[in-house]
Amino acid sequence: MRVNTRALVLATVRYGESDVIVKMLTESSGLRSYMIRGLQKSKKGPFRPAMFQPLTQLQIQAMHRDKGQLERLTEAKVSAHYLSLHSDIVKSSMALFLAEMFKMTLQEQEPNPELFGFLSDALLALDASESPLNFHLKIVLELQQYLGCYPDFQNEHLPYFNLEEGVFQDSSLGITRSATVLKDLCTLAKTPFSHLAQWKTTTSQRRELLDLLMDYMQMHATGFKRPKSIEIYRQVFG
Repeated sequence: MRVNTRALVLATVRYGESDVIVKMLTESSGLRSYMIRGLQKSKKGPFRPAMFQPLTQLQIQAMHRDKGQLERLTEAKVSAHYLSLHSDIVKSSMALFLAEMFKMTLQEQEPNPELFGFLSDALLALDASESPLNFHLKIVLELQQYLGCYPDFQNEHLPYFNLEEGVFQDSSLGITRSATVLKDLCTLAKTPFSHLAQWKTTTSQRRELLDLLMDYMQMHATGFKRPKSIEIYRQVFG
């Protein structure tokens, strides 16, 4: 079946000397992988390696056999041109982390336009932000809505957060977190992308909040492991 759809690049893996396999989330068909022949050597073909950097947004045409095999990409062009996502050191480090996150957590084999729209808009907001330090935290938290494990903030005034149940409670029973990080979690949930730059956080706050989100994801997202890129990010930014 021939498809024409938006797609988000999640990962690119070399296959042999010049071929690559590109994993993408497509708006029309969910998660798909494509074999692109000769990408590493071709200078005149329809595709360029730069088009398949992680989190690049494309408009593609492809042939889908819908048999769980590698699909064939026939055309591709960049549909959303980032200004700084791949060139700014803070944003590019976040992009590396987010791409690894998406690769591990997104298992959509069916169309999910709402999820695709969220990711597209969130990445464009990150790209446009002049103060992006909180963006990866917000994206991870909001992604949980689409994974079916968004925390319940109904009783956010209570002193403990139960990671197993995803609820706030008045006792430390179970695997819980307490203290300042919960206040930051609630602030993060209430702050829209458009106001993240105004929320001033310290390195320590962001580190604790990211640790909480990663621990929570490990409990609720099947097969999830802490991304290796977290340590790279911390080596650069503390």
